[in-house]
Amino acid sequence: TLLTVQQDIKAKLKHKYQHISEGIGHHGNQSLFKDIYTELYITEGGSGGLNNEHEVRQIEMASKNQTTQETPIKCNDIFKPLPGQDKHIRTVLTKGIAGVGKTVSVQKVILDWAEGKANQDVNFMFPLPFRDLNLKKDQYSLMQHISHYLSELKEIDSIEDGETKIVFIFDGLDECRLPLDFKNNEKCCDVTKPTSVDVLLTNLIKGNLLPSALLWITSRPAAANQIPPECIDQVTEVRGFNDPQKEEYFRKKIPDQNLANEIIKHMKTSRSLHIMCHIPVFCWISATVLEMILKEAEKDEVPKTLTQMYSHFIFIQIILKNRKYNIATETNPKELSQSDKEMILKLAKLAFQQLQKGNLIFYEEDLRKCGLDVTEASEYSALCTEIFKEESGLYQDKVYSFVHLSIQEFLAAVHAIESCLDKKENVFSPTGDDEEKESIQLSDLHRRAVDQALKSENGHLDLFLRFLLGLSLESSQNLLRGLLTQTGSTTQTNDETVERTVRYLSDNIERESSPERIINLFHCLNELGANSLVEDMQTSLHSGTLSEIKLKPDQCSALAYLLLMSEEVLEKFKLKRYNTSEKGYQRLMPVVKTCKRALLDGCKLTYKSCETLASIHQTPNCPLRELDLSYNDLEDRGLELLCVGLTSPLCNIQTLVLSGCNLTYESCETLASVLQTPNSPVRELDLSYNDLGDRGVKLLCDGLSSPLCNIQTLVLGQCGLTEGCCSDLASVLSSPNSQLKQLELRDNDLQDSGVTLLSAGLEDPDYKLHTLGLSGCLVTEEGCAALSSALRSNPSHLKELDLSYNHPGDSAGVLLSAALVDPTYKLMKL
Repeated sequence: TLLTVQQDIKAKLKHKYQHISEGIGHHGNQSLFKDIYTELYITEGGSGGLNNEHEVRQIEMASKNQTTQETPIKCNDIFKPLPGQDKHIRTVLTKGIAGVGKTVSVQKVILDWAEGKANQDVNFMFPLPFRDLNLKKDQYSLMQHISHYLSELKEIDSIEDGETKIVFIFDGLDECRLPLDFKNNEKCCDVTKPTSVDVLLTNLIKGNLLPSALLWITSRPAAANQIPPECIDQVTEVRGFNDPQKEEYFRKKIPDQNLANEIIKHMKTSRSLHIMCHIPVFCWISATVLEMILKEAEKDEVPKTLTQMYSHFIFIQIILKNRKYNIATETNPKELSQSDKEMILKLAKLAFQQLQKGNLIFYEEDLRKCGLDVTEASEYSALCTEIFKEESGLYQDKVYSFVHLSIQEFLAAVHAIESCLDKKENVFSPTGDDEEKESIQLSDLHRRAVDQALKSENGHLDLFLRFLLGLSLESSQNLLRGLLTQTGSTTQTNDETVERTVRYLSDNIERESSPERIINLFHCLNELGANSLVEDMQTSLHSGTLSEIKLKPDQCSALAYLLLMSEEVLEKFKLKRYNTSEKGYQRLMPVVKTCKRALLDGCKLTYKSCETLASIHQTPNCPLRELDLSYNDLEDRGLELLCVGLTSPLCNIQTLVLSGCNLTYESCETLASVLQTPNSPVRELDLSYNDLGDRGVKLLCDGLSSPLCNIQTLVLGQCGLTEGCCSDLASVLSSPNSQLKQLELRDNDLQDSGVTLLSAGLEDPDYKLHTLGLSGCLVTEEGCAALSSALRSNPSHLKELDLSYNHPGDSAGVLLSAALVDPTYKLMKL
């Protein structure tokens, strides 16, 4: 029976998943999955860390990081441990921004299983999307739930025998409207006990229900933290297309290869469009628009900004719809009919209201609140399959959504601008203020929108704002002619509006403190075509004159924007190169996440910069390997903030230089815990010129002797040390866990007694040290004799010994010099 049921379920799933609708509901023209599927870029995703940037900004970072060393993971291998791991993986969380291909990856895995191509050791796969689970209000048992969807299961007595291998797939955690109360939900271990969907889910994820089952959960990054990290064994990330995959997609999608090449060439001319092509849905939008425009030889209309691309896209969809239903107006096929206009404006209102709430999917009640009835919504999704879609859930309940979040953001901007131009309403105004209504200008709306976007904690209005400003240009309004009608009189010309808004953006660039939000304000200037500040910086950058001028904070932000938007990962970023104020240096901080070596020494940075740096260490696939913060007044509180990032599983820092940062023994405890983080990447640590004292080094030694510590080079020059810490250092040297190869202790008052204690560590056969610096440590003949004796008893390791600025005396000097010529010793430099 098991085999029969399995075959029936495979047939059912194959039928359901063998077609792919690119951004199209069930009304659309569907292609066979295998014809259009382009392999996506999936990588290890660290630890569900939180990113508070708009997803389009996250994609900008990811576009650079695909050049760094990462192992792509095939979507059929997600339950296999990564190279070098041997743990059992039960629950995998796959993150990815909207439209990047999570659901398509799920579809690929299910289809390959159903067609017998992969994962054939799995007996059953149960896809249960969150958008369907939201609607289940009644109490069912787990078995009833699954049987509801796959009635074939009723034939089986039990799936709990431990022999049956089951995979549950929960797609779209970000669409979940259930509380997922892991803390307070009752425990449930019985698959036949009826309870709420929420209780079933939390118990499945915790492993109380069906502990032998495998779980795959997909989510947008912002929602990924709803699941306790201890319930997740592996995190992966869908990155969408890398550069070769983008081109492969266009060549598969566009049959005429000359046209495909022309499209690829155009997309490469605009950095912001090319970056967006990491998102498969955006490739599809671009292909749709450019294929039509280039075919019709309207070369002057080829879109160069995001707003232009989306305006063309919406317009083309209406034209295609009218052709399909033979309702094109002969006089001017590009005129919008009244009914088209009404439809778009109703959808735009829905888009705006739901974007404000952070919703990407809507149910009937959401539509009703926006004045849309279900029959209208169904009609629109049939007419505009490429803009708005209606899907039947597992139990045939209707679920609505825009084809992609960016289309929702674009239409939300259309609603905001139409309300202002046509109805004289400001969508951001708290009340229907009549006085304001009379005088509302487009620039007032812009100001409100900028303020709202800057207030947002996760940047959810960033792209909306770019669209809103882009739509304010006359050229955009001409493109959407008939949709945005300006009624009544306005006292502002378009040029005045743009001028006022550019001024307001520039003022905010000067005032705003979040470097990340500032970058979005530059994107906004770009949409308005106001790039003078960025262009000036570009010219100075190319001519090499940047180091000669004193940069104002807004110029620093323009420079950061330029460096972040470039394709290359910088080998080295030296902050001191730029002549600016403390505030200016702060503005340049985001650049750190796009370089391999960040040299920030002597730039008057304080603890305030450490929070920005900590968030950079938590950026997935950040290329940063070396961070030099020496001679900045960070103090202990700055280091504490920095260490939040250094303990992140996503941190890749190998060399950390904190020389002369005004640290005390308190920082040593914080650093010791960093060194004991599993897979800690730090190999070199320089703490010289800080008043750590013996107390600090004793605390540090706890971390250094941990089996998890990977430190190979430690610099403690002029740290106020005495003999009091030497026995602790000796025990680190003799610890079998220690990786330490270089130890620099110059300019500390260790004296003979300290060096004698240290020498005990060098006698241990386990020590790995090959360089020891003791310059200026008040060592005399006695200390040198102890070192000489240690070398005799264990001659095979130490290669370099620095005793300059000490008084070794003649006899000790002779003994040590003899070690240089004796072939049994490894000592090469004294």
